Amino acid sequence: MLNEKIILITDALHFLGKTGSRVMIAEGATVYAHDNAFTDAAAREKFAAEIPGVKPLAEQDPTAIVDQVIAAEGRIDVMINNDAFPALKASIDEADIGDLRNTLEALVVRGFHFAKEVSKHMKKAGQGKILFISSAAPRNGIPNYSMYVAARGGTNALAQTLAKELGRYNIQVNALAPNFVESPDYFPKELLENEAAFKKITSQIPLGRLGKQEEAGDYLLFLVSDKSNYITGQVLYFAGGWAI
Repeated sequence: MLNEKIILITDALHFLGKTGSRVMIAEGATVYAHDNAFTDAAAREKFAAEIPGVKPLAEQDPTAIVDQVIAAEGRIDVMINNDAFPALKASIDEADIGDLRNTLEALVVRGFHFAKEVSKHMKKAGQGKILFISSAAPRNGIPNYSMYVAARGGTNALAQTLAKELGRYNIQVNALAPNFVESPDYFPKELLENEAAFKKITSQIPLGRLGKQEEAGDYLLFLVSDKSNYITGQVLYFAGGWAI
């Protein structure tokens, strides 16, 4: 399905990183993976053993990462900004400005940086896809999580703007916006095993359950494949009906 596409994904140990890498490799892609933890050789080796065929990168600077993949492969067909950062809880009057800056840096600035670097090469190639894995949270808002929601909203807006800017180069830009998907980053085991807490969480979801990683992986696979070539500028919700 992916016909030996060259794909770069960020924050591979988080969010949809493992699932996304696994399903894309299974469909014929060459996947290069970034994560902050990959500065450690043991972390890279562990990830490579867990996801056979993946190519974890030690480099952290977006410009250097893109240059490294281009040097190795000659192109990047798909850039997946799978940016992850804790959703810090704080009322607006108690929110720390430093936390806000860190949230924006992780969820907006770095993705912007990667898009800036990869778009140069995609323009020359006359094709490409940039996918931001963000959140459905900006659709409804979540009280006391304004820092996280604002950052995810910025990412969604960035995807829509870049779609219009880059469309004439045959570059599709979209945001896959999940909420309530099984992930230890947002739903640790102890929370899911708390019956009252789990019931409270799922009561907000029209479908009455959390989304599965495999389901999200199938959606991601569609969006990075040629089957989505006429889809761009969309914030595509994956939230069990919550984002209505």
